[in-house]
This record gives sequence, structure tokens and C-alpha cells, in this order.
Amino acid sequence: MELKFSEYAKIRKPVAEVFAAVVDPAKLSKYFTTGGASAPLVEGATVTWDFADFPGAFPVRVRQVVPNRLIVLEWQAADGKYDTRVRISFEALDSGSSKIQIAESGWKETQAGLEASYGNCYGWMNFLCCLKVWLEQGLSLRESFF
Repeated sequence: MELKFSEYAKIRKPVAEVFAAVVDPAKLSKYFTTGGASAPLVEGATVTWDFADFPGAFPVRVRQVVPNRLIVLEWQAADGKYDTRVRISFEALDSGSSKIQIAESGWKETQAGLEASYGNCYGWMNFLCCLKVWLEQGLSLRESFF
């Protein structure tokens, strides 16, 4: 059984605004990387994401960026010395709303891999909720979440 998941959310903002909120480190730090993000998500770059609630910077390798459509990332799996792949896709639903979908795959088919995949699934759903609340209401959900 392949360990993978996919989550999505509808956000009542134009796709360019949703995409910018993920790529721009200053915006990402407002709702998700509460310890900061080192640089924009640019194809070929390695950036770090830091979280006040989970100390320690996480290296994130940016494999592909298609503006307003797709971001592909790789980072180390929590359960070992290998990478998982994150695919973030963006779709304009109409002029004022968007769908953002996050899929991650690549864990080893072990109990530790299964548990790590569940943890990341939870984390990405938290990301989507925090992004939605920040873009639509201007509130930082993550600050009071953990």
C-alpha cells in the first residue's frame, strides 16, 4: 500500500493572491511558519521553514514552480533519512475564489512511515485552515492553535 494523501480547501480569494500567500515568505510567516521562512519559493532553491511551536528549521527543496498553478517541494520524512514529495496545486474557481490542493507521498511502508504520513496530513490540513482564515478574515489561527 502506497502511503500518500491529498487535502484541499476552497478560499474566497483570487488564485494569484492565494499563490502569493504560499510563495512569499513574509506572507507565509503571518499564518504558518511562525518562526519564519528564509526565502521565496523559487524553483531550484532550498529554503528553510521554522515554527515557533515546533522549534528547528526544516529545509524545503523547491523542485518546480508554475505561477498560480503548481508548487512541488521535497523535504525529509519525519521517520527517516529519505524525502517525501509535496505537490501544491492552485485552481481558479471563478474571479474571486480558488481551490488549493496539497498532496504528499513517498513514505516508507512501515509503521513509522504510516505515523509520519498521518502527522503531515494533519499539518497540511492545519496549513489550509490557517491560510483560509488569514486570507479571508485577516486572523492568525496558528498563533492560538498550538
